[in-house]
Amino acid sequence: MTDAARRAGTTMMRTRHWARSVVLGIGLTVVSGCTLGRDLARARLADGDAALRQRNIDAALVEFREAVKLDPQLAEAHYKLGLAYKEKGALDDAATSLQEAVKLDPKNATPIIELGDVYRLLNRITQAIRAYTMARDLEPRNFDIRFRLATLYHQSGDLEKAVEAYEDAIRVEPRNAYARSNLGAALAALGRDYDAIKAYKDSLECNQAQPVVLVNLATVYINQERWDTAQRALNVALSMDPKLSVAHERLGYCLWRRQSYAAAAEHYEKAIELDPKNAAAY
Repeated sequence: MTDAARRAGTTMMRTRHWARSVVLGIGLTVVSGCTLGRDLARARLADGDAALRQRNIDAALVEFREAVKLDPQLAEAHYKLGLAYKEKGALDDAATSLQEAVKLDPKNATPIIELGDVYRLLNRITQAIRAYTMARDLEPRNFDIRFRLATLYHQSGDLEKAVEAYEDAIRVEPRNAYARSNLGAALAALGRDYDAIKAYKDSLECNQAQPVVLVNLATVYINQERWDTAQRALNVALSMDPKLSVAHERLGYCLWRRQSYAAAAEHYEKAIELDPKNAAAY
């Protein structure tokens, strides 16, 4: 090999080595920059959390927005920004931020639940149901998600799905009195009186101190014209809460149907005194 060829080969090797060094150097610079941005973003998140604890929502928004700018791929930053917007009452902005958090971290149920809550506040029922369903699938044993989904179906008037969702929630937490009483209300609205009675009684077995549930139970008895049974339930409700207007009104109706007109009038008057807006008592 000639001297010229050897010099050319040496120069080429040096060039390749330099090129590899430059590439590696660029790679290290990029990684270092990403890490620095994330660290700075987390520092701003901590400052935002501190501002929220002091109920300084505007200051928290400033910190969380800056965190998003520093690291747009940090799902936690978008999530916390969404929470701050929600606290501020800026629900559309909250939804946008939470949507981004879910996009970046689709396996985390927490921001999905919050997004569902915001959709519900915005009365975007279909989207709220979709969000809660996604969260339910991610956390199969989470009672709160199932209960939220059930109440949303109930609120939207889809009573059949509400019943299914309440029953699903009860399977996760069988001793939850509220799920059972809400199930009773949905069943009663469907005209399934005997199933509703069972659900209300099951709820009262979980927690006896529920005068409103006793009133709801009595209402089903009234619909069946079981006046004695309804009256007993209403008397128990009033023993727990003598100022419950609706209990006086329903008891007044029972007494009126049993032709105890003077006693009925007393309870109607008491119902109006306690709640002048109780139209059924007039």
